[in-house]
Amino acid sequence: MKTMQPVLDVKHLIMDFGGLRALDNIDLEVLQNEIVALIGPNGAGKTTFFNCITGMYEPTKGDMIVYPPGKEKTRLNKLKPNIVTEHGLARTFQNIRLFQKMTVLENVMVARHCRTKSGIAGAILRDPKTRKEESEMVEFSYNLLEKVGLAPFVNDIAKELPYGAQRRLEIARAMATEPFLLLLDEPAAGMNPKETNELDKLIMKLREEENISILLIEHDMKLVMSISDRIYVLDYGRMIAQGTPAEISEDPNVIKAYLGEAFDA
Repeated sequence: MKTMQPVLDVKHLIMDFGGLRALDNIDLEVLQNEIVALIGPNGAGKTTFFNCITGMYEPTKGDMIVYPPGKEKTRLNKLKPNIVTEHGLARTFQNIRLFQKMTVLENVMVARHCRTKSGIAGAILRDPKTRKEESEMVEFSYNLLEKVGLAPFVNDIAKELPYGAQRRLEIARAMATEPFLLLLDEPAAGMNPKETNELDKLIMKLREEENISILLIEHDMKLVMSISDRIYVLDYGRMIAQGTPAEISEDPNVIKAYLGEAFDA
């Protein structure tokens, strides 16, 4: 870890759905250039947590503060998802949400639009400034596809990609918004061991080369233990543990609630 500055600080987060408390007084922090995992059984509240910090849900109580490197801190409460993205958070989803009939390059370019300046008039008039920006967008998007190993598929239709490549395309699309914090919701879901190993290397590469922080939800414990600096454990909406991979793997509460006796770190 290069610094110990926080980029995300969540305090006392509560999310109620009617009489159901999905998140109960959650505290979570991600430091700059850190990889943090959020684990727990199905239904523990992990995706609900992601939905709160990305503006899809408005939490019942609590504070969600981000500290973009070199910028003023921002309170995420009540911000819409597109505004949260503009502030430097990007996410992927459990279920792949690509534009299935667009090309691989077009998928990344669509995501890149939130960082462009030309409006409707520019798109219609096709002035030199707009054409220059479009050219830069194509170059940026292609370079991003090279980083995630998808350059050979640049003109392929997204739905025709192998499953693991579709997952990587989702990550590339999120990275097109130039986040300082990347949120990955079960990125290894459905992957075979080879694809998971490639994903492991990609996440580490993005952290180092792009100097970003990563918060991931993941059930593949081998992946979690190999790449995480710290791990938080949710169970029925409550945080039952946090610590390093070594600490979490030996925590009796975590073993009982989630990992099970057969867990092997």
